[in-house]
Amino acid sequence: FASYYGDHMVLQKEPAGAVVWGRGQPGAAVTVALLGAGGLTVMKKTAQVKGPSGTWTTVMDPMDQGGPYTLMAEQGLENVTLQDIYFGDVWLCSGQSNMAMMVLQVANASQELAAAARYPYVRVFAVAPARSDVELEDLERIDLPWSTPTAENLGHGNFTYFSAVCWLLGRSLYETLRSPVGLVEAAWGGTPIEAWSSRQALQTCGLLEDTGRVKPHLCFAPPLCPAFSSSTSAHQHLSGPQTPSVLWNAMIHPLLNMTLRGIAWYQGEANAFLNTDLYNCTFPTLIANWRQAFHTGSAGQTDPLLPFGFVQLSTYRHQSPDDSFARLRWHQTADLGVVPNARMPGTFMAVAIDLSDEHSPYGSIHPRDKQNVVHRLLLGARAVAYGDKDLVFQGPYPIQAVLEVTRGLLNITYSQELVCRQRDMQSFEVCCSSQASPCQWLPAPMVAVGSRTVTLALSGCGTLVLGLRYAWAEWPCEYQSCPLYNPQGLPAPPFL
Repeated sequence: FASYYGDHMVLQKEPAGAVVWGRGQPGAAVTVALLGAGGLTVMKKTAQVKGPSGTWTTVMDPMDQGGPYTLMAEQGLENVTLQDIYFGDVWLCSGQSNMAMMVLQVANASQELAAAARYPYVRVFAVAPARSDVELEDLERIDLPWSTPTAENLGHGNFTYFSAVCWLLGRSLYETLRSPVGLVEAAWGGTPIEAWSSRQALQTCGLLEDTGRVKPHLCFAPPLCPAFSSSTSAHQHLSGPQTPSVLWNAMIHPLLNMTLRGIAWYQGEANAFLNTDLYNCTFPTLIANWRQAFHTGSAGQTDPLLPFGFVQLSTYRHQSPDDSFARLRWHQTADLGVVPNARMPGTFMAVAIDLSDEHSPYGSIHPRDKQNVVHRLLLGARAVAYGDKDLVFQGPYPIQAVLEVTRGLLNITYSQELVCRQRDMQSFEVCCSSQASPCQWLPAPMVAVGSRTVTLALSGCGTLVLGLRYAWAEWPCEYQSCPLYNPQGLPAPPFL
């Protein structure tokens, strides 16, 4: 009981009921009591310890935000008592190294760490990196038990804990909601989505054979990952935390009883080099699978359409051998460009193509400006998770393209008012019918930008345009200098 929980934790507030669980003597009855000020009993629940697992679970009555409370579990003469418990919103943060990047590593780190103590109602919990070949019921280790935020708690060694994106999002949610926030971090650098996916999810995307073995993976950057032959099993090549399902088994499955309010995800760089073109299946499937698993694990308390926010990939290299980063960004939206969409309902995305950091001491793949990332995530969370209908939370997106053949122009109409920051960048490209397959993409310069329209010149293109794309590069623009934004400063996302 105390290993998952602890003093200072946040439990999910109404309208859901928080789930409390633990271990006990098989067949015994466990009494769970919530005590308020002066030891007054606010709620009492009884749960039977199931054999042979020796586990018990109870769903608390929905509670208004606030605290502090004391939580007590009793079995016969034994009891465990936890202090300083609050009810608020609980968010899970997961992914690879850009999620694992901690507050100590980001821009203005010293100010961020110094400000941490001003947020005593944002509580943090970090799962230790672990992997398992089978689904675990309990976490192997915890890096940070439930704690109040301090400079020390948020500033351990690089890429350990606590996650900067997770912390900044939780802090921003607290400033917006004025309600306690509980943050659970479960992240591991350099890990592909396959490691975070259940075997059922992998099967959905054709990554598991009937034998239960993992199919060979495709590699899009041979110098950076091994090539797979059809006669070999991926297990021989993907090892450690890259192995399919091992992080789901060890770091997510043990959390499924928790009642959550939302999930924040920052992952995908590893899949720019592994199974890139399956990400339009593996990512939506992971979202749906995690939602179902948390809904079931929490006895129906976690919303079946649990809000799921994520960061679209930022930048890595100016010169790249292929367009795998651009394809991965596109696949992060299930090939529909913006979210939420029909394949990814209840999701929101922070576009990060203009938050590059060439001189990051952690490598250009790890930009330090996580504050702007979180600002954009927060807008999505407010709109999608908390229902702020009037909030603009994503950048402008094309809704129509009309060809003027005689003038050799293409007029693109956008969904929002446009602000043009870089007119001379060759961010638009067209694919012409006169080119042999595969498509030869040609630059299409912007000749005019109206309030909601962009006009492109199609010099060198025939009478038919087969394709149009924007910001389709690993490093499409410099820091906060993409061509198109809306008046709120949100960049137009890339599209194909």
